[in-house]
Amino acid sequence: MAKLILKKNEDRRIKHGHLWVFSNEIQTAEGNPQNGDLIDIYDSRQEFVGAGFYNKNSLIACRVLSRSPISDLKDLFIDRLTKAYELRKGFYPNRESFRLVFSESDFLPGLIIDKYNNTFVLQIYSIGIEKHVDILVEILKDKFGAENVFSKNESYFRQLEGLAQEDIIYFGSKNKEIISDGRIKYEIDFDQGHKTGFYFDQSDNRELIEKVAMGKIVLDAFCNSGGFGLHAASGGAASVVFVDSSASEIENVKQNFQLNNLNTPAEFQISDTFDFLEKCIQENRKFDVVNIDPPAFAKQRKVLPTAIKGYEKLNRLAMRCVAEDGFLLTSSCSHHLSEDEFITLLSTAGEKAGKNVQLIKFNNAALDHPQLPGMAETVYLKFAVLRVSRQKEDKIQ
Repeated sequence: MAKLILKKNEDRRIKHGHLWVFSNEIQTAEGNPQNGDLIDIYDSRQEFVGAGFYNKNSLIACRVLSRSPISDLKDLFIDRLTKAYELRKGFYPNRESFRLVFSESDFLPGLIIDKYNNTFVLQIYSIGIEKHVDILVEILKDKFGAENVFSKNESYFRQLEGLAQEDIIYFGSKNKEIISDGRIKYEIDFDQGHKTGFYFDQSDNRELIEKVAMGKIVLDAFCNSGGFGLHAASGGAASVVFVDSSASEIENVKQNFQLNNLNTPAEFQISDTFDFLEKCIQENRKFDVVNIDPPAFAKQRKVLPTAIKGYEKLNRLAMRCVAEDGFLLTSSCSHHLSEDEFITLLSTAGEKAGKNVQLIKFNNAALDHPQLPGMAETVYLKFAVLRVSRQKEDKIQ
């Protein structure tokens, strides 16, 4: 097998649990390895470090799969998928839909698999995974009862890896699915939905809104498929307003609302959330509970300062729409925004809104999104529950 020789001391990060070897950390690549090949990794003293998939055209030149030599790739895939499945079923024994594989966090770098009943949706961001995807598809079919397997990739990450911008139906078909997050049912349209079709990462956090929604007026902004608002209605909310700029998402929310036989008074608004909040401020319209779950404002580090200003403004507007001693549930899925930066901007937003804010709960992604302590890149979602009260008269911003 071909091998990589790392420069002096460049093995330290890998030995501490990071799974990426960057191109500028490599001293030599021996044996003429090709993109997507399995390759052994050695430190500058010629001691074995690990094995992974090689890509000479990517900044991430090798994605580490194992700390031991790999003798049979199929056996490794079966082991990793089985352990990932058992972990999820331990947390969610009554669910058949969840994130089955979370890339590096499940020691399968560059691979995401979301399970929707017996439909498995892949996102592939590793040329090595793509080269060997037939093995994975065979395992999903033979070992996990897959009836449909297809990909639904994000072009940005494929481009970084030098992969073609395409989606493939490996077998079966791309039909709609009705899934459950354990309490709420959702109709998934894979041609319309974001990501692979559903945001499993907020599943645990959605349940938290039920703790504060009983008898309350609730706003679910950037509502997407309506998860937070649907859980609020299920938890006894007095009324729920769903807001999203996408007309198709609002239609999806309406269908999900009916699917769950909810009879809570509900309002469905097609609107930009910033515009909606500003209108509520002008009309002095308040909500007991406000949830905001925006898309990532900072997909690249270079736009982080602008993104922070955007998050700060959004949360300031949202706080001004929260009734006295009400709650704001707020999220950010921007990896480049740290937890400390998120907490700081929430504090700044409260100050500018003239509000006292108490942090009641801070959380990350759901239990089917594990993290690697040695790899900060596996942490991205930040979720906070704040109680909001008046400090002084709201400033006019």
